[in-house]
Amino acid sequence: MRNKILISLIIVILVLTANYGIKIVSPKSNNQKTEKVTVLLDWFPNTNHTGLYVAKDKKYFQENKIEIKIIQPSEGENIQLVASLKADFAVSSQEAVTLARAKDIPVVSIAAIIQHNTSAFASLKKSNIEKVADFEGKRYGGWGSPIEEATLKALMENASADYSKIKNITIGTTDFFTSIGRDSDFQWIFYGWDGIEAERRGIKLNLIMLKDLLPVLDYYTPVIITSENHLNNKKNTVKKFMTAVVKGYEFAVDNPQEASEILIKNVPEINADLVRRSQKWLSSQYKAEASQWGIQKSQVWQRYADWLFEKTLIEKNINADKAYTNKFL
Repeated sequence: MRNKILISLIIVILVLTANYGIKIVSPKSNNQKTEKVTVLLDWFPNTNHTGLYVAKDKKYFQENKIEIKIIQPSEGENIQLVASLKADFAVSSQEAVTLARAKDIPVVSIAAIIQHNTSAFASLKKSNIEKVADFEGKRYGGWGSPIEEATLKALMENASADYSKIKNITIGTTDFFTSIGRDSDFQWIFYGWDGIEAERRGIKLNLIMLKDLLPVLDYYTPVIITSENHLNNKKNTVKKFMTAVVKGYEFAVDNPQEASEILIKNVPEINADLVRRSQKWLSSQYKAEASQWGIQKSQVWQRYADWLFEKTLIEKNINADKAYTNKFL
């Protein structure tokens, strides 16, 4: 009897579907449309960005109905492009976000790519630049960001040195190994990339790690940012994007070798040996001692903002708790 009833119900459903065009939708089906999203890098592709490429290659974005477009920087700065909604997300830094918010530019950090500041002032060993005071009379090669001058001024003052004796030269994205010792005497680099490359080439450098100079300089760089507009009006987009990104970086933490091969495959012009060596070192730095990848602390944000304000490097202080969020991790 039970079987006859079941068969009858199935027949009724089939007839209704055929005659009246009724569509039977499974509760598990997802009719959500794929959304196109852009993410702007802060530099040419490197191991700071591996998690993004892993998420794309492993189809983590696709799983979250995101069609991702990764763009290298060209005209304009990341902060302005995100704030003006010309890009959905970007790779930036805590220092850039702090300066922006002090000028009421509505951008927010949604993840720390690396838990500690792995950047350093680097110079050739023969330059004998071993401490901040040694910057006097030397040429600094930078990318023209206001935060560089602000940081150098503060560090020189802290070391009782004269900032006016530094010659600032904007070298932009010129290769570090092409310009160091030729166009400049010291530069600001990420150890995980140029520092590793120097070791690979057998070039001896003097490195002054920023996090070792002052605790306040152990801030988050790089970070992933978006606009306040997206946080208020496109929460679901941010959530889907970050679900994929977190998965990508967690994969890179656990699988540095495979992650490096994914980056190499997606950026074939990149130096493969450098990527493999860099990834081996950096994968342990992404999360470090944190409970999860991407997490940010209010203390790190506020003490850096307070420091900039105290040094009159920003005209007004910011509310650190509005400069970042862990909500989408």
